Amino acid sequence: MTHPPKSRALALQVGARTLATIPRRLVRVGLSLDEALAGGAPVLPALDGADGWHVTSLPAAVALEAPGLAWVRQRYMRYYVDLAAGEAAWRAGLSAATRATMKRKAKRLAAAGGGRIDIRRYRTADEMAAFHPPARAVAATTYQERLLGAALPADPAAVAQAAAGDGARGWLLFVCDAPAAYLWCTAQGSAWRYDHVGHDPAFAALSPGAVLMEAALGDLFGDRLARFDFTEGEGQHKRTLASGGVACRDVVVLRRTWANRAALGVVRGFDNAVTAAKRVPVARALAARVRR
Repeated sequence: MTHPPKSRALALQVGARTLATIPRRLVRVGLSLDEALAGGAPVLPALDGADGWHVTSLPAAVALEAPGLAWVRQRYMRYYVDLAAGEAAWRAGLSAATRATMKRKAKRLAAAGGGRIDIRRYRTADEMAAFHPPARAVAATTYQERLLGAALPADPAAVAQAAAGDGARGWLLFVCDAPAAYLWCTAQGSAWRYDHVGHDPAFAALSPGAVLMEAALGDLFGDRLARFDFTEGEGQHKRTLASGGVACRDVVVLRRTWANRAALGVVRGFDNAVTAAKRVPVARALAARVRR
């Protein structure tokens, strides 16, 4: 999917924490899970004055033919759950430790909720109108909102529009009638995308996000699409729950200008310094504090 050119910062990051940015106007070309699995190279659109392209989820084995200064921003597995294989096959593929942990977390949360787990499902546009206010209340408390700007949108129209064509699913987990966690997915090709998720830190000890994730996947095995897409980036919960994955990389390609050469040199140098620092125990501890 190609997005209109917009200002996207080349970030100097330690973990999820951005320390500084160098603004550039980039055209984002995001590959869907279907495209990543197919293994083809994307067709890059004209730049029309933009500084370059930002290509995400490019399969690791696929060469990108693009004129300019190319830089691999990150490498990762794009994980997914094979919904077509069925829930029994998915659960059988989980480790014994993972299954035991899931049961323990569900039992603990049920005890805190008066003996039951209160999960509510939302699908239609009318149902999404009820979903959005409590989900946004949870989203406003999350690190995704504070640090990444990646929580559920504040505009309820965006949620309603996605649901109008049976293209979205939402879940809320309540503890004693208080919203504790939410999950929001949209349809893309043959997969449900893991778009927005979060839990209120006040309930963190109860692992509401993990319990909600298990319940949502259980619902989707009987739904209309073939896969659940964990989207870009790594994560322990993704590795633990996934039944498959495709090796990918994100690539930035900039026009060959002196300003872009300088910007790319700064970011590359910073990334190399962070990578080297992680090999030193004291530096690793400092990096962990920065991420927190």
